[in-house]
Amino acid sequence: MSNNAFLTYQKVKENISKVIVGKNDVVDLMVISLFCNGHMLICDVPGTGKTMLTKAFAASIGGKAARIQFTPDLLPGDITGVRYFNMKTGEFEFVPGPCFTNVLLADEINRATPKTQSGLLECMEEKQATIDGTTYSLPDPFMVIATENPIENMGVFPLPEAQLDRFLFKTAMNYPTPEENAQILARFGTNSKKIHIEPVISVSDVPSLAKEVADIYIHPDLINYITAIVERTRTWEGVSLGVSPRGALALLKAAKGFAAINNRDYVWPDDIKKAAIPCLAHRIILKSSHRVKKDYDAKIIDDILHTVSVPTEPDIFYSKR
Repeated sequence: MSNNAFLTYQKVKENISKVIVGKNDVVDLMVISLFCNGHMLICDVPGTGKTMLTKAFAASIGGKAARIQFTPDLLPGDITGVRYFNMKTGEFEFVPGPCFTNVLLADEINRATPKTQSGLLECMEEKQATIDGTTYSLPDPFMVIATENPIENMGVFPLPEAQLDRFLFKTAMNYPTPEENAQILARFGTNSKKIHIEPVISVSDVPSLAKEVADIYIHPDLINYITAIVERTRTWEGVSLGVSPRGALALLKAAKGFAAINNRDYVWPDDIKKAAIPCLAHRIILKSSHRVKKDYDAKIIDDILHTVSVPTEPDIFYSKR
């Protein structure tokens, strides 16, 4: 097996560590999203480093990066671009929006109206944008990293279920540990010099890395294990709507991503378990009586993992017989 994906993961993670202390789990999900042609939603309070992490990641992989500050008055055309009539040439011309990039930072995405948020749906799923009946392909790779502030309820709009389903992962930065906080103060509290992040890979390498990860082997018994987890979400008490087929495919891709960053060419059950909560929790819709419970969706996925039988023959996971 070629281990280009694993080596790339190590280089990107080491590069990001120059400006981000800790947050290894979040960086892992970000790299896996890149390998799987997926998108990522980071939901946490202000000041935890969401934007800085995204910028460091975009700089590490080279290519183009763009940022949109989502506001209530933002329009879909501000994301995808517009066609206008040029009086000098007498023709319509297209001005590309910020979505025509490799890494798009959608900052505080829940501050925009659902109509504006929907402007990203086609971009995220089909890697294209349709403006006035004309379809334009987005660059390859194209990845959305969105941030969301969960504590404010004034001037924000919940993300529609269709929008949430487009994100491969949803996670949180969380506060640093006391040790990590001390490192942050020691490293950045007395040094006003801005740290410049140089690319460690090229975006032209990403398609081959994505193919390498997609080719990772998964035994049929583990495919059945994923199926059982997804099926259980559709009948679980407290769940109004379970995980869709898109979500099942996302879990399969994410499990291969975890195998890649652990330098394996086959999926292990723990890869599926690690991917399950960040990949599935935001895809289930809870009944109204359970929505007020914080992180209850993640607890449901965790409970399901404890009730679904795990294949236990180690030799079958890497056997292609």
